[in-house]
Amino acid sequence: MTTTAPLRPLEPVLVLNRFAPLHAELIGLLRGLSPDDWHRPTVCALWSVRDIAAHLLDDDLRRLSFHRDRQPPPASGPVSGADLVALVNRMNAEWVAVARRMSPRVIVDLLEVTGPWVVELFRATDPFAPGFWGVTWAGEETSPHWFDVGRDYTERWLHQQQIRDAVGAPPLTSREWLHPVLDLFVRSLPFAYRDTRAETGSSVVIALEGAAGGQWTLRRDGERWGLHAGAVPSPAATVTMTDDTAWRLFSKGLKGEAARARVTITGDQALGDVAWTALAVLA
Repeated sequence: MTTTAPLRPLEPVLVLNRFAPLHAELIGLLRGLSPDDWHRPTVCALWSVRDIAAHLLDDDLRRLSFHRDRQPPPASGPVSGADLVALVNRMNAEWVAVARRMSPRVIVDLLEVTGPWVVELFRATDPFAPGFWGVTWAGEETSPHWFDVGRDYTERWLHQQQIRDAVGAPPLTSREWLHPVLDLFVRSLPFAYRDTRAETGSSVVIALEGAAGGQWTLRRDGERWGLHAGAVPSPAATVTMTDDTAWRLFSKGLKGEAARARVTITGDQALGDVAWTALAVLA
């Protein structure tokens, strides 16, 4: 049974101090890989460990070029929705193809340089000023800088975790690493529920079990769904899963029946079902 906790407004998730330790973990992990490890397949379709490492380098270079240096992205104008997904997928594929010419040592040497540059860029901006990119998976065209930075943290943590899964390295899933990821990922839920109708006051509790977990409540207020920290005592539906299931589900690491089998829904099944289809990645 899910215990209840008073509802509270969501607070900003300030993770800037986690970037340098996360980057140090990445460099240590990559430096310790064997030649065979670099070619191991990952949960990312068609991408090896080497491809994910190269993609992380691309993330740094894009952030520095587009954000810090104001280099225009390779698009004829503003893009959103399916067009944005297509643009990002194309840029990802182009870079990974070129990066296959690079040695693992070159990729890691470059990451060791670009990572601190990105942290320096993030530190130079007020966390509550408008961010450079809106968090589109949360339905936002404009987001505060802390949310843009938080989204970046989730991607870096996620890709490193995918590498760790692939090579059998210890995961970074203690509360200090994973809870901020989950606290950010659940902010995709109001957008996921945007077309879901329910009576005003209807609530869905999201209960993530485990050391890195927590409780959040979606509540229907008028014509929109709002997300709150905590849990109400008598929700229309309760969606329960482990913290490990949650990060995999929100990032497309679990799909279909494999995902549904790891989620428990009590109450209104149709209302609860929407939650486990939410995505907190651009896809």
